Amino acid sequence: MRQYPGPGCIVEFLQGNEPQLAWVVEESGGKLRLYTINKREMKLPAARILPWVGPCDDTVRDREGMLERLCTCEARRARVSSEVDAMEIWELAQGEVRDESVAWFAGLLWERPDTDQVAGLGRALLACKTHFKFHPPKFEVFPAEVVERRLTEQALALEREKVVTAGQGFFKELWTAWASGEKRDTARLAARLDPEAAVKLRELLLGLVADPENSELAVLWGTLRKGLPEHPFLPLVLAEQWGVVPPHHNYLLDQAGYEPGDGWAGRHAGEIGEIREASAGLACEPDATPFVSVDSPTTRDIDDACHVQPLSDGGFLVRLALADPSSAWRFDAPLDRAVMRRASSVYLPEGTSHMMPEAFAADVFSLVEKKPRPALIMEWDIDAGGATRRFEMRCAWVTVAANRTYADVEAELAGPEPGQSLASGFALAELLRARRVAAGAAIIERVEPDVVLSGPADEPLVDLAPSGQYPRAQLLVSELMILANASAAGFAVAGGFPLYFRTQDAVLSKELAGVWSRPEDIHHVVKHLPPTSLEIAPRPHAAIGVKAYATVTSPLRRYVDLVNLAQLRQVLETGSPKWTRAELEQRLPEINSRTEAAGRIQRFRPRYWKLLHIRQNCRSKTWTGIVVESGGPFVTLALPDIQVYVRANREQLGEKIRPGQPFALRLGKVDPLTNELRVLEATETDEA
Repeated sequence: MRQYPGPGCIVEFLQGNEPQLAWVVEESGGKLRLYTINKREMKLPAARILPWVGPCDDTVRDREGMLERLCTCEARRARVSSEVDAMEIWELAQGEVRDESVAWFAGLLWERPDTDQVAGLGRALLACKTHFKFHPPKFEVFPAEVVERRLTEQALALEREKVVTAGQGFFKELWTAWASGEKRDTARLAARLDPEAAVKLRELLLGLVADPENSELAVLWGTLRKGLPEHPFLPLVLAEQWGVVPPHHNYLLDQAGYEPGDGWAGRHAGEIGEIREASAGLACEPDATPFVSVDSPTTRDIDDACHVQPLSDGGFLVRLALADPSSAWRFDAPLDRAVMRRASSVYLPEGTSHMMPEAFAADVFSLVEKKPRPALIMEWDIDAGGATRRFEMRCAWVTVAANRTYADVEAELAGPEPGQSLASGFALAELLRARRVAAGAAIIERVEPDVVLSGPADEPLVDLAPSGQYPRAQLLVSELMILANASAAGFAVAGGFPLYFRTQDAVLSKELAGVWSRPEDIHHVVKHLPPTSLEIAPRPHAAIGVKAYATVTSPLRRYVDLVNLAQLRQVLETGSPKWTRAELEQRLPEINSRTEAAGRIQRFRPRYWKLLHIRQNCRSKTWTGIVVESGGPFVTLALPDIQVYVRANREQLGEKIRPGQPFALRLGKVDPLTNELRVLEATETDEA
């Protein structure tokens, strides 16, 4: 073996990261003229030659002889490289040397290695990038921890390559089928996929449906989606087209990490049983008050019931029972963490998902008639003008006399001789609302339609049915709930202990105070209302018209209410709160986050179905739109029958436009997924 390559020497150099064999034809000043095994002549600096040179034979002059010798060496070196176990070399060397020459490594295998053996071994080490790194003229030996990391990276890269190869064409097929509206046999297409790649592609799509900004999936997704158009819900479209998720999949649940239904509760069966037993063990003689609950006929999570008694001086004795799971509840236990992550019950056209296990929400703690239940009883002595003279609370058990519906109570209140308790409750509710309006409350009255789904789940028919109107019954319930929440907040302020307060600390214009039901008035008022926030410090709630407000009336449906009710219970029983201000503040960010996530589901999912209803009927139907804002190039209209807003170009509506002006709208280009809805035509009408 010669130290420097001269004419007649066989050398190797890297090209395209692969060793290439060549014959040195001429050497001059460190520059070589080579004849390669690929029958090409080229010039190369001697510094690029790999550190194994030879054999040498300067007697060979013709190209045919050179090529014959090169081919013979190539065959030997390829055979040696395939036979050498680079892992075995690494096992022998790691921990012994940091780096060494290829000749040193060859000495581990052969007593007197020849040039082709050294070169073959060098090729094997170059190829084993997970264990060795070539720093000319030596090879670095990676330590075990580096090798493990690089092997993992290599496996991931191979897996990614396999997924990309399988997925790019498949995703294009899915998109083309969706965009064209064709019915394609996606199961047959998917059957062609490598099973492991199919699993990874499914996981990728589901991961992106749940988290479109997932940074861990971004690189792979960026490669797979090349050639596909921009679409804000592309992963969901592909997942639905493939059948990974069903049509009309509620991606909002995935993004919120909210498991629908009651299946999740099965993972906490042991704790549910223990809490059930603990609650039963606390049972005592129920309070004698004949409480009555008022809800919709489908309500199973009944968390309040009331009784109102008229007083001789024109005042009222009001008692309100609130379902109370807090006495047996285990805060910070696994079930509590699961319930906190749900944060709120979700009521959707496709079904209800309770915050609590159904065993609790609809049975053990629900104020079902004729069943003894733990409760927090609030009691007020209110004068004839609606002012509270006395307020107190106590923990007790109650047996609700009757579970009544809004329709039933409305009929009784509208009749000639309503029951004393209901009649007194309604009279009080009117007083309470009038007092709130006088205090600056801005009360919004709008009617949400009932979204009714029928037909097959993959192609449901969406109908919007007018919601039942029970103004007296609903006013009775809503004003008592506001009274309870405001009184709980006032009790905490007076006692100097913290709760979670719902605040809207703003000074509203006097013109905003009142009860608003016309679309243009509602839009004007809502536009001027600042957002509410959940805080530890008690501050006014401007729109409700109270100095402090802390929700406690729905402990079966809202986690914040459960925490607040537990705090009240602890103060009533021991004189001290369950949590300090600092402890509630520590919990607040997560509770806020989870509450907002559940709220997004409740706000946006019904709108999806409303837009689907419009799309299903837009060719045969027009909708009444009321102008609510007319400034600028676009006009905003409310669709009161559907409770959605839409914008139209000013040119579509004519020159003179005023708030409250009704139009018959023809709608189109409806996409429930991207929330797109356009006015195609508008005709002024006299009907609002």
